[in-house]
Amino acid sequence: MNKNERLILVTNDDGVDAPGIKKLTEIAQHFGKVIVVCPDTGRSGQSHAVTMNVPLRRRLIHKDNELEIHISNGTPVDCVKLALHGLMDRKPDLLLSGINHGANSSVNVFYSGTMAAVLEGCMLQIPSLGFSTFENCYDFDMSILENDISNIIRKVIVNGLPERTCLNVNFPEHYDPSKGLKVCRMGHAFWKEEFEERLDSHNSPYYWLKGTFVPLEYGEDSDIWAIKHGYAAVVPVKPDITAHHTIEHIKNTIEL
Repeated sequence: MNKNERLILVTNDDGVDAPGIKKLTEIAQHFGKVIVVCPDTGRSGQSHAVTMNVPLRRRLIHKDNELEIHISNGTPVDCVKLALHGLMDRKPDLLLSGINHGANSSVNVFYSGTMAAVLEGCMLQIPSLGFSTFENCYDFDMSILENDISNIIRKVIVNGLPERTCLNVNFPEHYDPSKGLKVCRMGHAFWKEEFEERLDSHNSPYYWLKGTFVPLEYGEDSDIWAIKHGYAAVVPVKPDITAHHTIEHIKNTIEL
């Protein structure tokens, strides 16, 4: 398939104005026609949420021969569903999500709207890739990530991905491209959370969620270790979260 025949869907969870999706769209255009369908504003932390209780809306904000950009009031997964079932006349050849401002390594994949969009594409057998950076600052120059992202996309186009597998790519803060990529597993960690209580003008309490990311290990084959040591972590992810290695044990424990 040549570039002119390839159709690429791009989305994110930071919204249409985020520098990350602008850079990812720019990169994607080197590989095919691009349709962007993304939230109209930030939808971070939405995970795999879909909108069911309010109307979904979509608006075209740009269109030319090489690029369409649509925005929606929905979640990242809503955007993927809208694209596939309301906009595209065929399944895209590639789905790209990001570049997210903030980490999506380790357990963050469960909260991430960026990666939920990727997993949605994966479930529909679309080669799907998510990109994130630990750099939260919107002024961060993402051109330093361009070569690595382009190379990953190029290799996936050429070689494909295993069935029901997508990629979660995280770049560390102050990334040095000379370190390169490390393919690894998802590390074990959790969020130590607390809710900051405040009072509104009616003296009623409301809460802001705060938290600290707590690694539980630094195995050298984990994304936690890779990112701590300056590598871009590439983690193969699958929608099937069955604990296959425990099935026989659970059978012996639970089945009558």
